[in-house]
This record gives sequence, structure tokens and C-alpha cells, in this order.
Amino acid sequence: MMFNVTHTTRYIYATAVSQGLNEVRLTPREFAGQRVRESAILVNPQPAFMHHRKDYYGNHVTSFEVLEKHDRLEATAESIVEVLPDVTESLPLAPWEEARNLIAAASDPACLAASEFIYNSQYVPAVPQLREYARETFVPQRPLLESVRDLTHRIHEEFKYSPKATSIDVPLKDVLRKREGVCQDFAHIMIGALRSVRLAARYVSGYVRPGPKVQGAQASHAWVEVFVPGGGWRGFDPTNDLMVSDNHVVLAWGRDYGDVTPVKGITLGGGDQTVEVEVYVRPIED
Repeated sequence: MMFNVTHTTRYIYATAVSQGLNEVRLTPREFAGQRVRESAILVNPQPAFMHHRKDYYGNHVTSFEVLEKHDRLEATAESIVEVLPDVTESLPLAPWEEARNLIAAASDPACLAASEFIYNSQYVPAVPQLREYARETFVPQRPLLESVRDLTHRIHEEFKYSPKATSIDVPLKDVLRKREGVCQDFAHIMIGALRSVRLAARYVSGYVRPGPKVQGAQASHAWVEVFVPGGGWRGFDPTNDLMVSDNHVVLAWGRDYGDVTPVKGITLGGGDQTVEVEVYVRPIED
């Protein structure tokens, strides 16, 4: 699949901002399953500088500073991305306990690299209730992929998608108790459940192709990747109850939302602010 992705974030300030420094992760990643044909970031007002780098996880980061007085800031990223279908014929059918033990033992370089994703992080702390929630799925000797698919389905069925129910500051235990939220909440719940049984899981930000039953296409989307020893990282989307396919475009990955925040920054002045986000994911001909 080929997609034209446009992501616009707009800040409207109550009073003028004298200067602002921002950091965005809006350039899609390149890896075996995804190629970036074109990508550009435009900022209005014109920034004094724009600097590009890669962070610890290999995500593209663009930093810029606006030094002129402004009461409105708009950053637009536009990319043309080719997402390739997964041609893997079969994946390991080992039980989840075997995967856990291989990761813990750092049995090969891939398992060693994945092992850093079994630990708590800022937005996915250790919550005893998550271990209890995971217990129903991770029964003895159940195959890893079957277990992860079941967890994906349970979150989709048991949590209500409600865009105004939470914010990123709502504790994970409250999301678990209220059983409602948005894609970032569901991703954090799933990651926390997986890490509670010492499986490696990471947070992925990106976009999903719109559809009549697809949730999360109106803004940046989030899902989970689970490490399968001998099979690499595999994506699961609990918001939409599916394994990730060539309908998903990857922006960045990390331990949780804090590592992949699409847009963040600091300003001098501005007072209250209103944030508007517009995302368009359009399939295009090659």
C-alpha cells in the first residue's frame, strides 16, 4: 500500500508568544516493512532554525525555534509512504513462558535488545491490577501469539473507545478501573499487561487507514509491538482488534507515549492555548 499522509498540529494562544522551542516526531521510520518516498515538515511562522536528528530508538526528531512574536503556530508534516505486506509464512508457536525465558536469558542479540522493553516506564508503571488482568489470558503453556491475540481482543471488547474520557495524565490504574479511553490508553494497558508477565512490548505511534469500522484514524494512532523470539517484533492494534498490516504507517516506537510524543515544546508567554490536530491518510496509486 502507498499512502499520502498529512498531519497538521495548530496551536492558538490567548496572548502573544515571544518565542517558542518545539520538537516533533512526525517523519515516518524506514525499515524492512516500510519505505518513505518523500517527507517534509513545514512550520508557520518561519522558524529561526530547524535541526534533524535521530533519538535513542532511531526515531526521526525535528527541533525548531520560532523567535518572532506570534499568537498562532502551525506545523504540518506531509509524507508519501509505501507499506509492504508481511510475507512471513509462519511464526514460532512456542508457549509464552518459553518466550519470556529466552528474553530473560538474552539468548541471542535480538532477545538482548528486546529485554529493555520488559521494564516499567513513565506511563506504564507496575500496577498490581494489570497482573491480575493478564492472568486470565496468560495461562500455562498457551502459545505466545494466541495469548497476545486474546489480550488484544479482550481490551477491544472490554474497554470503550471514548475520545473525551481521558488525557495522557490520567493514571493507568484509573483507565483500567473505568474501562474507557483512546488508542494510547489501550496501548499502555496492553503493554502493562505484557510486561507484568515479563514479555517485551513497545509503544508504536503512527497512522491507520480510515474505514467505516476503524477507530483512531482521525488523529495520530497508537498500537503495540510484541517481541517474538525467532520471529521479531509483531504489531497488534487493541483499539481495532487486529494484527497490524499494511494499513498502518509507523512514525516512531519507544517504551511508551513519552518516548514518541508527536509534538511537544515550551513557550515564553502565550497564556492559555487551544490545540487543533488534523490528520489525513489517503491511499494513492504507485
